[in-house]
Amino acid sequence: MRLTAAAALAFTLPLALAACGESGASAPGAVSPGEAKALDEAAAMLDERRLPPEALPTGAQLGDAPGDAASAAPARD
Repeated sequence: MRLTAAAALAFTLPLALAACGESGASAPGAVSPGEAKALDEAAAMLDERRLPPEALPTGAQLGDAPGDAASAAPARD
């Protein structure tokens, strides 16, 4: 039985393409090393942009906020 060029190609092409796949299966949602580095850099940038301590409310100001449960009037039925 003699294989024609088309039959040989049809047999070897799927094998060659299967060898070109990823080296390892990654879990869904997994990030690449480059993505992990970018996420770390973004987190560091956000950490550097913290509000100064004087911009944060003090304990006395926390209860004065409108809509705060501590300062809201009790609900009537």
